[in-house]
Amino acid sequence: MSRPLHRGVSGIRIPDSNHDLWDSQSKDKAEKEGLDRRGSSGLSPSPLRSPFRLLLSENSHSKYGVTDNGFPSDPFIIGTPRSRHKLVLLFLKFSLVFIVILALAGSFWWTVSISTASRGHIYHGYRRLQEQLVSDLLEIGEISYSPSRLKELEFCSQEFENYVPCFNVSDNLALGFSDGNEFDRQCSHELRQNCLVLSPANYKIPLRWPTGRDIIWVANVKITAQEVLSSGSLTKRMMMLDEEQISFRSASLMFDGVEDYSHQIAEMIGLRNESSFIQAGVRTILDIDCGYGSFGAHLFQSQLLTMCIANYEPSGSQVQLTLERGLPAMVASFTSKQLPYPSLSFDMIHCARCAIDWDRKDGILLIEVDRLLRPGGYFVWTSPLTNARDKDSHKRWKFIQGFTENLCWNMLSQQDETVVWKKTSKRKCYSSRKNSSPPPLCGGSYDVESPYYRELQNCIAGTHSSRWISVEERETWPSRDHLNKKELAIHGLQSDEFAEDFESWRAAVRNYWSLLSPLIFSDHPKRPGDEDPPPPYNMLRNVLDMNAHFGGFNSALLQAGKSVWVMNVVPVSGPNYLPLIQDRGYVGVLHDWCEAFPTYPRTYDLVHAAGLLSLESSQQHRCTMLDMFIEIDRLLRPEGWIIIRDTVPLIESARALTARLKWDARVVEIESDSDQRLLICQKPFFKKQAN
Repeated sequence: MSRPLHRGVSGIRIPDSNHDLWDSQSKDKAEKEGLDRRGSSGLSPSPLRSPFRLLLSENSHSKYGVTDNGFPSDPFIIGTPRSRHKLVLLFLKFSLVFIVILALAGSFWWTVSISTASRGHIYHGYRRLQEQLVSDLLEIGEISYSPSRLKELEFCSQEFENYVPCFNVSDNLALGFSDGNEFDRQCSHELRQNCLVLSPANYKIPLRWPTGRDIIWVANVKITAQEVLSSGSLTKRMMMLDEEQISFRSASLMFDGVEDYSHQIAEMIGLRNESSFIQAGVRTILDIDCGYGSFGAHLFQSQLLTMCIANYEPSGSQVQLTLERGLPAMVASFTSKQLPYPSLSFDMIHCARCAIDWDRKDGILLIEVDRLLRPGGYFVWTSPLTNARDKDSHKRWKFIQGFTENLCWNMLSQQDETVVWKKTSKRKCYSSRKNSSPPPLCGGSYDVESPYYRELQNCIAGTHSSRWISVEERETWPSRDHLNKKELAIHGLQSDEFAEDFESWRAAVRNYWSLLSPLIFSDHPKRPGDEDPPPPYNMLRNVLDMNAHFGGFNSALLQAGKSVWVMNVVPVSGPNYLPLIQDRGYVGVLHDWCEAFPTYPRTYDLVHAAGLLSLESSQQHRCTMLDMFIEIDRLLRPEGWIIIRDTVPLIESARALTARLKWDARVVEIESDSDQRLLICQKPFFKKQAN
């Protein structure tokens, strides 16, 4: 591990005692002789250094001689003009001193009187200062001690192995939430856990991509054999369980597998096969209740990026298994709150037996789908309801058909249980609806860019947005990554600013990749039987960018040929560039980093944070740096990496905290004239003994 830095004291000299003592004595003797010579020559001390000479040296001679009674004559005897003149001068000097003293006393009395008059105001101001001082001292005490003096955090108990804060269904039920709202994210009622989540017994480092896409270790996730074999969504069935591993296959009893299912959807849209989705303007897909991510895993080879969302599940979690496979996913509830994505963010939304009743709440969930879809985007729904014969199911299906027509969706095709709709790309469709059919349009002032877990809205959003551009009119991937001048102007950016950001991140990724080699930690303990290879293109898979800005880090990683996907997080405390990131063809989410991120423990290989500490430190102590670091530790896989880029003081403070989290850490200088530093950390692999 990196060696600690020691600050020594330079410039201190320990002299030779005998030699310096002789020099000191000689110097004192010379000074004494010089004073004696000045005294014997009759020179009087300077009046500035000794204004009153009351005692004369024994070697000096009096000008006034000696009186008859044997006492020295007094130079200040009254009667001579010289003596009177000196008395006047002495009187003036004492008067001046008296005036100065009087002025100081008056000033002090005035200050006391003012302080007394405003004592209450000053007292309250002092209390505020005192409270702020205590807060600052706690913060300083937390981050300023040397690593050797900070106490390491304890490990959490076994019940927190798969702990996801803010999603406690039993607590939500006790608080009165029901009708599906118990699955909603509730962060305000939960206490922070200041401990480190430990890996399960028999946990193993995930296999590298692409092998890890098809095979995962059973011990790494919480799932039972019954849950593997039980019925569920289409893609949930495409898996096989053996003693230590779960393997995902494309063979299934339904539709001859996910490949044929994807091919069927492409044909229903009017395409040759799923490889043509890109040419049709499809790049990003939201998969609701994705099973275990097999639909997105198959489409990934066609350069399609699929984000899986599902409710929190204490066992057999769709999100946990999808992330373990190296595919994008997050916990999100499609019930009563808007999802934390901007409007007009996805080219396709997919729901295969997702257990969502789209006719509930007067179709408000379909309105949320419409909000997220880009103009010209597709909604794919596979459900037995579409082919049901009973009266109640037929009634529900007719309601959905009529409601989607009011949303200006066009049903392209229906085959078996699968239906494909296409959202209109023409705004005038909404004004041409019969009898002003509901739902109404949202007002022009409605914020479509920052829906951070707001209540669902019963109005059609996005029609007034400058981002209303159909999927056919957008550049196809990968050209979409480089927005044109018109698109950049929508986000308030210039071409040169955008290009400069990309070039800086290209250079940063080159530096990161060389620094991430395990060889930089020459004394880091290795896993038994493993050697340190040079960092390959697929050494990382799941990447979390905590402050994504324009998405330049994501873009640079793909340009460098790294086999990664990036969760681009835009903090709610900073400028919202998530619409820009989505328009570039990436996935991301709005998030408050003083709250827990909606995912399971041990889901990311790399956590990156550039400028996040500066951004959060500008806030009014909403949370501490340690709070954020504990959350990072929960999200990070064992032997995962953390890269923090920020100013020198904040990096030094962060470096001091890494010892409490048991991270291996090193500070790296970026450039000699830069005021920023890199903090590169690695989370050790602490093995828990099996019971």
